[in-house]
Amino acid sequence: MQQDLTQGSIRAGLIRFSLPLIAGNLLQQLYNVADTLIVGRFLGNVALAAVGSAFSLMILLTSLVLGLCMGSGVVFSQLYGEGNMDKLKTAMTNAFCLIAALSLLLTALSYALLDAFIVLLRVPPEAVPDITSYLRVIFAGIFFTFLYNFFAAALRSVGNSLASLLFLLLSTVVNIALDLLFVLVLHRGVAGAALATVIAQGLSAAGIALYFFFRLPVLRPRRSNFRLDRPLLSRIASVSVLTSVQQSIMNFGILLVQSLVNSFGVATMAAFAAGVKIDSFAYSPAQDFANGFATFVAQNTGAGKPDRVRQGIREAALLSLSFCAVVSVLVFLFARPLLTLFIDPGEREILAVGVHYLRVEGVFYVGIGMLFLLYAIYRGLEQAGMSVVLTVISLGLRVVLAYAFAPQFGVTAIWLSIPIGWFIADIVGIARLKSALKKAA
Repeated sequence: MQQDLTQGSIRAGLIRFSLPLIAGNLLQQLYNVADTLIVGRFLGNVALAAVGSAFSLMILLTSLVLGLCMGSGVVFSQLYGEGNMDKLKTAMTNAFCLIAALSLLLTALSYALLDAFIVLLRVPPEAVPDITSYLRVIFAGIFFTFLYNFFAAALRSVGNSLASLLFLLLSTVVNIALDLLFVLVLHRGVAGAALATVIAQGLSAAGIALYFFFRLPVLRPRRSNFRLDRPLLSRIASVSVLTSVQQSIMNFGILLVQSLVNSFGVATMAAFAAGVKIDSFAYSPAQDFANGFATFVAQNTGAGKPDRVRQGIREAALLSLSFCAVVSVLVFLFARPLLTLFIDPGEREILAVGVHYLRVEGVFYVGIGMLFLLYAIYRGLEQAGMSVVLTVISLGLRVVLAYAFAPQFGVTAIWLSIPIGWFIADIVGIARLKSALKKAA
């Protein structure tokens, strides 16, 4: 199940490696979509708005952990490309201890700052009880998120992108079944939907950890690998912290936009919550493809093959941007039917806001597709600082434009600010690409 991305056809290798990542992320999306569908249909619009706001907050919090895992995976991939397996296992043990400790700290801080988060989100009073009960349960899943994403990153670094998919498939089925049980049968409300997600996350985390230790002896660390390697840990921390900062800035900007959206009332909140779920499904394959491409870049950089990296960039851009263009057309044409999966067809006001959002923002998915690729390239080259710069440009513009013009032009200003930020960041990232590749060669 391992794949050496430094050999063979670039296009075929990227597609073969990325397909399990894409399928896995779509299954992860089902965790949240299951909550949204069941909550929206059976608990009402206030509960839907609360879960939508909670989703934005959880994306921010888990992005800190996800960024650390992704950054560590870059170092793992480069060491694998170099063929240094003993150093790779030492890197994995150092990274695991570091990120585990930070994940536990993040969980404790999340509970301590719960009330502050609700104030930051500007949640309407009628939605406060629901979002509070939801978050009190969902915070417990942060450590499970770390476990799953750490071992998934470790497996991806050596070309194994399929194993994580299998455990997600099982946990998704469990999640949906428990959603129905806790909400429809046991009447546990939004807290029941959160509990279903946490249990499913725990299953996927346990499954992938056991697979790693018992089915991949080549990666199983020996006693000699359990030692502090300061230079190696510093290298891991450098890439991981910058990647985590990039992910958290991105999602903090999204959280600020969510706060502004919330100020327009429950109907707009519910429409935005449903629209964001559709966004996630629409362009998450491009994001997952880019994450797979980061492994390609890192492995080939470690193996000393800069020409293969350049050729891979051309192939990846063609594949990703073509996909995004097709998806934009589909979302524009089928915006209303897609929204009715989450919103009752009789809720005309909410549907109108949601359709407006998708038809303004959704036609520009090529912008985010290119940005995902740029993030992946700079991360794979161990130049994650540039990813931070691009994120600050993209999200900074989004937030500034939205807050500056929404009071006068309403939600349209918020929707338009999103692709404007994407495209300006794309221009900067492409302009810097040649010098970045030369530096890494």
